[in-house]
Amino acid sequence: MLKRTKRDENNTPLSVGDTVEEKPAPSTLRPAASQGSYKGEEKTTIGERITIEGSIRGEENLVIEGAMKGNIEMGKYDFSIGPKGRIDGDINAQNVSINGQFKGAIKAFGKVAVTKEANFNGEIKAKSFSVEDGAYFKGVVELDREPHKKSVTTETPARPASPESAKQSVIAPANTKMEK
Repeated sequence: MLKRTKRDENNTPLSVGDTVEEKPAPSTLRPAASQGSYKGEEKTTIGERITIEGSIRGEENLVIEGAMKGNIEMGKYDFSIGPKGRIDGDINAQNVSINGQFKGAIKAFGKVAVTKEANFNGEIKAKSFSVEDGAYFKGVVELDREPHKKSVTTETPARPASPESAKQSVIAPANTKMEK
């Protein structure tokens, strides 16, 4: 019998203790476009006949059609309450869409949208906020602002039209004397 030595990708012989990683045939690989591109597309839906008490943390988009009492922590992912969904708790997510009933506080890094089917009672802190005509909304909204940059140009104060009006607009401190 002849003994064959395995070689790696660089055509270097491998010793007996080396492990070789088998790569799948190209036909079994998924297209490159679909690998790692699910962040905005993957979502989990909790059905309308499901009730949850507790907290949820996740790293993909979430839609709740059922009932939940507790906090939801989605970080940089989106969260939605479906038309039949009912939430009593706090939500922390990238973008939040309310289509059902909500009672609690929302902190969104992006936008909060309250649709016409929504019944909202709570607080919102977000960069952007919208509420459709017909929605029930009872709450407080705080919008985050981007810091304003000061302009580079300096403005000079406007001069009074006449010297007489300048004298009238000056108010002297109480302990100083003014001459006429």
